[in-house]
Amino acid sequence: MIRAITGATTVAAVIGAPVRHSLSPALHNAAFDAAGVDWVYVAFDVPHGEAVRALDAMRALGLGGLSVTMPHKEHVAHAVDELDPAAAALRSVNTVSRTADGSLRGSSTDGAGFVSSLTEAGVTVAGRRVAVLGAGGAARAVIDALARAGAADVAVVNRSVERAEEAAALAGPIGRVALVDAVADADLVVNATSVGMGADPAAGELPVDPAMLRAGQVVADLVYHPLETGLLAAARAAGATCVDGLGMLVHQAALQQHLWLGQLPDTEVMRSAALRELTSRSR
Repeated sequence: MIRAITGATTVAAVIGAPVRHSLSPALHNAAFDAAGVDWVYVAFDVPHGEAVRALDAMRALGLGGLSVTMPHKEHVAHAVDELDPAAAALRSVNTVSRTADGSLRGSSTDGAGFVSSLTEAGVTVAGRRVAVLGAGGAARAVIDALARAGAADVAVVNRSVERAEEAAALAGPIGRVALVDAVADADLVVNATSVGMGADPAAGELPVDPAMLRAGQVVADLVYHPLETGLLAAARAAGATCVDGLGMLVHQAALQQHLWLGQLPDTEVMRSAALRELTSRSR
């Protein structure tokens, strides 16, 4: 049955530019339907530089929550009334929620969503040596969350040493800049670059030499299109445990709903909705 949208329905949205390709509406609406809550989730294409006006609209229109994607994450971090600890450290916001007094609180659920995806796969972070490939926004969120989750060592591998140093600093004393050979010694390898995105896994596009991968490692790729990237295929062949990028997408969205509704949604429902959407787009 199609859920009725009424004057009492609460609206949540994702803002970004571009944003029409986002999987977030499929994820969130499936979870709202499963939970039986009178919410609906849409996408608003908000041009660069208009993030503050979007927050004004959230206040004026009574939107229940916002997801924030590029290029607005940093601008929103400066414009909300308060920040949670991860968002304050990253100076980046992917979620805006309302507090009891009506203030807008900015949060970053990306890193925590990644750690949750590992937990779902039976992987613990505490005490592990980690190699993170990349130093962009996604990498920074992951590095911050890994440190909060008790990783023993976080080695950041990136072409720009300066960006790697900035990212590694988010992990505090356990963060460091490293060369790519740190991958061979890591317990957990995280690809936070775009290498492999949209590529045929058989094309051989990999962020590291597959000879560095081994049994006993956990290899996670933040790329989810394709779901089985070249890196994950190589890691699986080497006997490593693999975690695909859809898990992070699903769990960061689940944590957003927890902030808006006070309850965690069914992540299996969200993952199934995302897979259906990805399949329909590939036809």
